[in-house]
Amino acid sequence: MNSMIKCIATDMDGTLLDSVSKKITSENRQAIVDAQAQGIEVVISTGRSYEEVNYLLAEAKIECPLILVNGAETRSKDGKISSTNPLTKGQVLEVAKVLSDNGIYFEVYTDQGKFTHDREKSVEVILNIVASANDEANVEEAKKYARERAKRIKEIASYDQLFDNKVYKFLVFSFDDNQLAQAAKSLEGVADIAVSSSGHGNMEITHIHAQKGIALERFVASRGISLEETMAVGDSYNDVSMFERVGRAVAMGNADDLIKEKCDFVTAPNDESGVAKAIWEVLKLERV
Repeated sequence: MNSMIKCIATDMDGTLLDSVSKKITSENRQAIVDAQAQGIEVVISTGRSYEEVNYLLAEAKIECPLILVNGAETRSKDGKISSTNPLTKGQVLEVAKVLSDNGIYFEVYTDQGKFTHDREKSVEVILNIVASANDEANVEEAKKYARERAKRIKEIASYDQLFDNKVYKFLVFSFDDNQLAQAAKSLEGVADIAVSSSGHGNMEITHIHAQKGIALERFVASRGISLEETMAVGDSYNDVSMFERVGRAVAMGNADDLIKEKCDFVTAPNDESGVAKAIWEVLKLERV
């Protein structure tokens, strides 16, 4: 490594969180604390909203800056919004029409929180995706997670009521890969949007400028840190924009092979606290 790592950006789902309880492992927590103790800036970079992240960090007693909703919102470690990149009203209406025409379930992230028009459906799709992705998934844990997740979503009769607010992201779910592929193809006609995925059975739609890598680039610049001095850890396609920019790109052991190929290193899977291993490796390198 030519330069010391001064910033570490980590994804959450499939990365910092384990796959059963969806919590930050004790090893990952300790590694973040160790990095911060050495003066390294640690930033969470996730597709989740502030509400979906804040309780997990509070539970783990971690404080750090946040890149949220794939870069559509950034916040300081005390939760203050520092920037936003919402979709335009025109994009929102176009995307909503395409998704509705494709008969595909989606949720809407806004500056007023996250919304569904069918809370039971949100539980059902999560369970279907977990079951289709993982034969030995703990069904009770999956049900618990799906219900807890649903509690943090506001139910609304019609999404039309939201579209005058800042809309950050559409999160699309289907365990039918063909349906997702068809929806992605239909979205090609919408200008200046970014379409990515944070895991099996989902698709995320944001403004073209709301991408993790772009937000991370702005974040490190504001701290006087170069991208070469930055490490990013992640497992999915919405992490690629970070991997393409940083000096040290680390894929999780549970990532797709295509993701691993885009990275400099592969760490252990999320269920083996791969983030902690990646951080500790850097801390050792820096002590040399």
